Amino acid sequence: MRALPVALQAQGLKKAFGHVQALQEVTFDVRAGEILVILGDNGAGKSTLIKTLSGLYKPDAGTITVDNKPQHFTTPGDAMRAGIATVYQDLALVETRDVAANLYLGREFMRGPFVDRQRGRREAEQIMQQLGVKLPSVRVPVSLLSGGQRQAVAVARTLVQGANLIIMDEPTAALGVTESQQVLRLITDLRAVGKAVIVISHNLQQVWDIADRFLVMRLGRVAGVREKNGTTVDELVKLIVYGGEPSL
Repeated sequence: MRALPVALQAQGLKKAFGHVQALQEVTFDVRAGEILVILGDNGAGKSTLIKTLSGLYKPDAGTITVDNKPQHFTTPGDAMRAGIATVYQDLALVETRDVAANLYLGREFMRGPFVDRQRGRREAEQIMQQLGVKLPSVRVPVSLLSGGQRQAVAVARTLVQGANLIIMDEPTAALGVTESQQVLRLITDLRAVGKAVIVISHNLQQVWDIADRFLVMRLGRVAGVREKNGTTVDELVKLIVYGGEPSL
């Protein structure tokens, strides 16, 4: 089987806040067409890691390479221009505006000096259909959508931004069973079109079926990276809790 190309590689990432070492020599990669699930307990370093990959934090040491090109992110805009988009738990949607406006916020289609809202709505309908997302209308304000539908809008926005690597922070948090399944299907659809996807989750059972590989964080370090086909839930739990086998 041909190896998938590496979309992003992190090498020796370090980040400290005062005396707290949030990241310590973090090294891993994620491949195009792969879902990498990052696991870890509270304080493991997951949030610091994704904020570093997203340009919110500048690492104290280490390198980030995207598509074989070294990157030096100082802002989220830098990461976005490199093809990295992050969907945080708050989704960062403008609730008073409709779906189409949220998808193309800051990237509006123009018709002379005016915003071409009709084209924006046509394009929004097309991309939501491609993702298989059912909405009442792209003219509906985001505030009236369900949690799963809002997640879908946030994911669709990353595609509009041209992202090749999508980072999703606890995408099914606070969602019911049905909506969680819809969001997980959406993540596998991203993989199917060749996107690299990083999913941060605390619910191992929920993300087991969609994962290709797992990266376990513990106390700011990588406790282990495992292919799904070569690991078990029990092994991953031990890595999360003990960093490996419990000491006797």
